[in-house]
Amino acid sequence: MRNGRLILLALAALLLAGCALSRERVRRADVVVEQLRDRTLSCDRADRCAADSPYHELYQESVQAVGAHHFVTLLDHGADSLALRLHLVRSARKSIEVQTFIFSPDDSGYLFLDELIRAARRGVRVRVIADQLFSLGDYTLLARLARAHANFELRLYNPAFDEAATQPLEFAASILCCFFQFNQRMHNKLLLVDGETGVAGGRNYEDRYFDWDPVFDYRDRDVAVTGVHAGRQMQASFEQFWSHKRTRTMTQLKDVNRRVMQIEREPAPPWDTPSWQRPDRVAAILRQADDGNWITGRFVSHGFRVAEVDYFSDSPNKPLEPENRADKELTRHIVDLLEHARHEIVLQTPYLVISRPARRVFRGLRERVPDLRVIVSTNSLAATDAFYVYALSHKYKKRYIKHLGFEIHEFKPFPGDAARMIPGYETLAGSADDPPQSDTTPVPVDKATGPRVGLHAKSIVIDGRISLIGSHNFDPRSDNYNTESGFIIHDVAFAQALRASVLRDTEPQNAWVVAKRLRPLLVERVNNAIHDFSTALPLFDFWPFRYATSFELKPGCAPLRTNDPGFYDCYEAVGDFPGVDLPLKHIYTRIVTAFGAGLVGIL
Repeated sequence: MRNGRLILLALAALLLAGCALSRERVRRADVVVEQLRDRTLSCDRADRCAADSPYHELYQESVQAVGAHHFVTLLDHGADSLALRLHLVRSARKSIEVQTFIFSPDDSGYLFLDELIRAARRGVRVRVIADQLFSLGDYTLLARLARAHANFELRLYNPAFDEAATQPLEFAASILCCFFQFNQRMHNKLLLVDGETGVAGGRNYEDRYFDWDPVFDYRDRDVAVTGVHAGRQMQASFEQFWSHKRTRTMTQLKDVNRRVMQIEREPAPPWDTPSWQRPDRVAAILRQADDGNWITGRFVSHGFRVAEVDYFSDSPNKPLEPENRADKELTRHIVDLLEHARHEIVLQTPYLVISRPARRVFRGLRERVPDLRVIVSTNSLAATDAFYVYALSHKYKKRYIKHLGFEIHEFKPFPGDAARMIPGYETLAGSADDPPQSDTTPVPVDKATGPRVGLHAKSIVIDGRISLIGSHNFDPRSDNYNTESGFIIHDVAFAQALRASVLRDTEPQNAWVVAKRLRPLLVERVNNAIHDFSTALPLFDFWPFRYATSFELKPGCAPLRTNDPGFYDCYEAVGDFPGVDLPLKHIYTRIVTAFGAGLVGIL
């Protein structure tokens, strides 16, 4: 029976794959779109009625500087990052380019989309590339966007079977017939305005990335960079993806194409400003985006003037051409920087699943530089949105702690510094229309005054002088499958600011420390032998007594490193999965730990 279902799915996959659109049908849809596109302009000025922005002045400073010169702004707060994005879009005079992995139909997603279309109506050329899997899967909406304005164009990267919306059957068929292609996604995040100022990092376009979700928000990070050198790099990277064969126009997508042809017979209304779930919040952030003094005080006054900044991006061909060095452009630079570390590496990643090449790098570092500190900030099971990935991290904790020397701090779902991370945090929980779902709300909910928070930031600081902020999760998927992008910044002052931000997330009120369990010597030796044998198994790794567990700082004690002789006097073991009161989540995690080793590249 099971084999029969697989055969049917495979046949469906072949049928779906064989139904590509003809060039004539795409051409006909292009004609319809051209006829129906809005071409009216709301501005007849040469500057496209752009809002005044200090970032244009900073770019002119970069142009006139001798040698490379950039202005860099660290974006630690989600709502701030959204406000700056809106400000930059409103300040655009010529062009806006956007790349994103997720584009959601919620307040933040629609607000950003609405601002892009308003910019197009002013006369600014706006181009958007979104990965197909999690972006605006409503083909009716996409058909409307295809005709929203002549200056606005949206394309999707790597659509399954050339459709905008992936149905469950198509999802399964994609895995069966063409998994290698389906598994590769565009994970880049970029906003580039006038080729001058770019924003890149970990954030997608969804409420939870901008501190707007009442149930679950991300602790994430972006950086804005203004300057000639980095601007050219960002522009070149975007153009590669825009013209790549895996990037599809709306009329090349079968479901959107059909809807476009229907619109020709039944004209749909033009794009209108959406109705907001929280109109008060939208109005407030738009006022901030329009306030030049607020922008200057919030961002420009806290920025850094930096000489050496580079934007790196993988090739859109990744991983189709393994011999092409550009396929892993960002990964190669990360490895090179890590190999030259001499004192300290501070690493923040939501998913602590280190690839085999990265493990070789860290093993080599430990041999060459025994005193090198590697401080890791990552998610706990209670904080993560991907328990199956956490399960693989849980499986290899001994490897990371004992053999690679990592000092691991796992983020709490209700951090003590939440109000610093998310301004207005205490009021967010009360804004939910529906109560939090049980599978996303671990205890201690009685102590929480706001939504659950999970890490999504991807950052590295090396020796207090070199910084990386981008989309790369430092895991096998980022190494081998997804295209990634980010900034590498060589500047001590900026590195110190980023280091302080990451280390704040590792403080006792915000994170648990993961360390070796304290056991009698004989028990430890027997347990380690069984643990190592079980961990080495790709399947049936059921041994429950792991090498390490989570610890909480005791009242009255100062924070200590795990190798300090007084560590166990000042820290109390709180179990493998503190903050989780959900038996099913425990069971799921144990199952993936037992069976999931072969799924690293997929998860």
